[in-house]
Amino acid sequence: MTWNESWATVAACKESQDALFVKGAEQNRAKQLCRSCPVKLECLAEALDNDIEWGIWGGMTERERRALLRRRPNVTSWRTLLEAARTSQPSKAPALV
Repeated sequence: MTWNESWATVAACKESQDALFVKGAEQNRAKQLCRSCPVKLECLAEALDNDIEWGIWGGMTERERRALLRRRPNVTSWRTLLEAARTSQPSKAPALV
């Protein structure tokens, strides 16, 4: 599967983006929308590479993304990392931890 440059146009949340900017327990419901999204990795890379702090991106909350960034401080391009992981193992989600 190739990287989708215009990922936002086909994202599962494109019609319900307000549902992704919630707090507390509502975040778990919002993350469910991401589960079947065809561009989940593109979305996550966008948030991680641009230090987006608010909302659900690529199925992760801001807290989860901060923790990931702390665990992997040497990653200079999340897009490159996630794209390479997808290319090498297209049937599996890349391990981020």
